Amino acid sequence: MALTLSLFLLFQDGSYLAEFLLEKGYEVHGIVRRSSSFNTGRIEHLYKNPQAHIEGNMKLHYGDLTDSTCLVKIINEVKPTEIYNLGAQSHVKISFDLAEYTADVDGVGTLRLLDAVKTCGLIGSVRFYQASTSELYGKVQETPQKETTPFYPRSPYGAAKLYAYWIVVNFREAYNLFAVNGILFNHESPRRGANFVTRKISRSVAKIYLGQLECFSLGNLDAKRDWGHAKDYVEAMWLMLQSDEPEDFVIATGEVHSVREFVEKSFLHIGKTIVWEGKDEHEVGRCKESGRVHVRVDLKYYRPTEVVSAPPPPGSQLAFESAPAFVKTEAQRKHGDAKVALTVAPRKRRGKRWGENGTLEREARLKTSQCGLFNLMFYLGCCLLDPF
Repeated sequence: MALTLSLFLLFQDGSYLAEFLLEKGYEVHGIVRRSSSFNTGRIEHLYKNPQAHIEGNMKLHYGDLTDSTCLVKIINEVKPTEIYNLGAQSHVKISFDLAEYTADVDGVGTLRLLDAVKTCGLIGSVRFYQASTSELYGKVQETPQKETTPFYPRSPYGAAKLYAYWIVVNFREAYNLFAVNGILFNHESPRRGANFVTRKISRSVAKIYLGQLECFSLGNLDAKRDWGHAKDYVEAMWLMLQSDEPEDFVIATGEVHSVREFVEKSFLHIGKTIVWEGKDEHEVGRCKESGRVHVRVDLKYYRPTEVVSAPPPPGSQLAFESAPAFVKTEAQRKHGDAKVALTVAPRKRRGKRWGENGTLEREARLKTSQCGLFNLMFYLGCCLLDPF
């Protein structure tokens, strides 16, 4: 049985990854931080699953990326064959307030984990996945992005993740560790934290529908993101570790949508049409049917610097289509199969591209569940029935 060690198991990506790996027959070990509240809600169903819990296929260990001693102890005890580092302070806005902590966990914490693998003598037997981020690109230097587009992070979170990215590359080249970076663009689900914009919108719309809220505030309505579904992206993480050679990849849908569009489509789910009035911080979103203001702009939700999105470079995408046999959601049955684009990370070092001609020359298939903005909103629609 293959053993995996996953960090940040209690949150969106970690919970989907645990489900996926248990279905694959893995023994899953998760490192979780001690919290004042018992926050295992996203994996509670796995504990109720006799196959996962009673037979001991899933185990949790208390630990932290700021504690190298505990990391060495856990890795030496588990001796995993795969490690997925999903641990991070991952909120971009909060990283401006907790810049030092973000650097310690997201940047130096990755080094501590890699060094623990080396200390335990597992360099030749473990495969390491590092959760990187599209925030590495930050202020895009050219549109469309090419293989030579440089990283330009615009937040403490992005800067910390940039260090993590390069230290993974360093261990791969210096110690021959099978280590890869997955540069994931935004990915959402009903398990997304309530302080992220997509979940904030879906919860607020739900409360308006239930008569519990009149209006909510957002920041930059015109900020654009590439939103995919977390359930699909964790499968891409696993696929990266099944490759013959370690390579870094960008995981994205190739579609960019604005926060404004996300708001509009969310309200359509409860039969409301939002029309916009005003400009900048005075802009409001008013219900066309009732005339009530449901959305306001508040400057406190603006980031000090905003990421400028650009579509993936033409010719460098590899589309992973839904497998025909996969059970599709109602939205997919109505609107066709979704796609997830898996692209080689557009980096260039010492005059040599990573990957052949900047593209991956083999094809594979992902059994995707929900991707694309409409399907994502359909999936988030269940939050309208249970906003709490």
